[in-house]
Amino acid sequence: MTRPRPLVVVDVVGLTPKLLAHMPRLTGAMRAEATLETVLPAVTCSVQSTLLTGELPNVHGIVGNGWYFRELGEVLLWRQHNALVGGEKVWDAARRIHPGYKVANVCWWYAMGAATDFTVTPRPIYHADGRKSPDCYTDPPSLRVDLTRELGRFPLFTYWGPKAGLPSSRWIVEASRLLLERESPDLTLVYLPHLDYDLQRYGPDAPQAVAAAREIDAVLGPLLDDAAAAGAVTVVLSEYGITNVSRPVDVNRALRRAGLLKVYRQAGMEYLDPWTSRAFAVADHQLAHVYVKDPADLPRVRSVLAELPGVERLLDAEGKAAHGLDHARSGELVAVAAPDSWFTYYYWLDDDRAPDFARMVDIHRKPGYDPAELFMDPSDRLVKAKAGLALARKQLGLRYTMQVVPLDPSPVRGSHGRLPATPDDGPVLMCSDPLDRETYAATDVKALLLSLAGLTEPVGVNP
Repeated sequence: MTRPRPLVVVDVVGLTPKLLAHMPRLTGAMRAEATLETVLPAVTCSVQSTLLTGELPNVHGIVGNGWYFRELGEVLLWRQHNALVGGEKVWDAARRIHPGYKVANVCWWYAMGAATDFTVTPRPIYHADGRKSPDCYTDPPSLRVDLTRELGRFPLFTYWGPKAGLPSSRWIVEASRLLLERESPDLTLVYLPHLDYDLQRYGPDAPQAVAAAREIDAVLGPLLDDAAAAGAVTVVLSEYGITNVSRPVDVNRALRRAGLLKVYRQAGMEYLDPWTSRAFAVADHQLAHVYVKDPADLPRVRSVLAELPGVERLLDAEGKAAHGLDHARSGELVAVAAPDSWFTYYYWLDDDRAPDFARMVDIHRKPGYDPAELFMDPSDRLVKAKAGLALARKQLGLRYTMQVVPLDPSPVRGSHGRLPATPDDGPVLMCSDPLDRETYAATDVKALLLSLAGLTEPVGVNP
């Protein structure tokens, strides 16, 4: 049986047509560029699931980076098990045509439990005393040993948080190069998060955004060279574009003031109480799933949110269906932010009542996404000294808390999640082979990859 043509698919998060002017290594390696039409919500987990299954969220079920798990009574973000993703994945479709199709996943989401041959994904060590150490999960387990020996431990604290930056993307590129060289996968998936950081911190038009594009271009270059040397087709794409924002919208505080959201209090701290709340929102960048326990409350909830500055639209059952968001995991209403706005998860009305995790990088306990985790609190003159003390305690093996995240969300200058107003603000799709379309829907990418590999009759690709 003839081996399929190898594919390297690189997800450069936040890449837009405007940034390509600063990325000569990438543009020089690609022969074709097309507009990629993303999905709502334009967030990592939803878009990646669509790219790999060819389905919208109403089929694959990934309605955001997290949602309210009604069967558990908990808001959970950033889960990792691939069983959450419905629909046929691209590697399953490939294996129907070519049994033994070999796949490597380097940091695309929902990696754990996926039917891939090689898996690398960030996974801290959660010590019993509460400490957290950087590490990764791999399958097979021996791969972690090899990568750690040759590249060092996965730099988790530059993957997200106030120190998020280039080292994590560099490590991912080098891990991908090693897999390409030693294992020769048929499909290699690579996720590079670097553009996400400074574009959210400073906005996509800031000098820092241009610098970030140049940095990731330089780091990406050797991987592009390796892929070409291996005779692979390289596809570089993004999930969304990041746009300028200036207005955080406290959707949960509005619901609380209206008597719809409830909290409970422990040790002087307030926690969202989803079990007794009549309505609450899971904020996810520029989209929020609003869960309403009693349908009789829907008019009241809609009225409260419609009057909130920064809320552009509220999708009901009909609106969700129009965007492929009519899934049981979605909220009864879905709020979409205005172009200059984004949604906070904050539900407390007094910062003195905020839970301790609010001031920490804690993506799994916060009932919503928090981009303020990219900053150290500018209002605290001693914040760096406190962080240094916490690190010293960690190095001594003692318990520590890194309470450095601001409760003021105003520094955030970039966001995403809503559909882009223009193609220049949206994602791109580039290929080292020619393409014969100027635009691809995210749902087209699975079929495109199979075609580029030679596993289907060519569709949308020049033979």
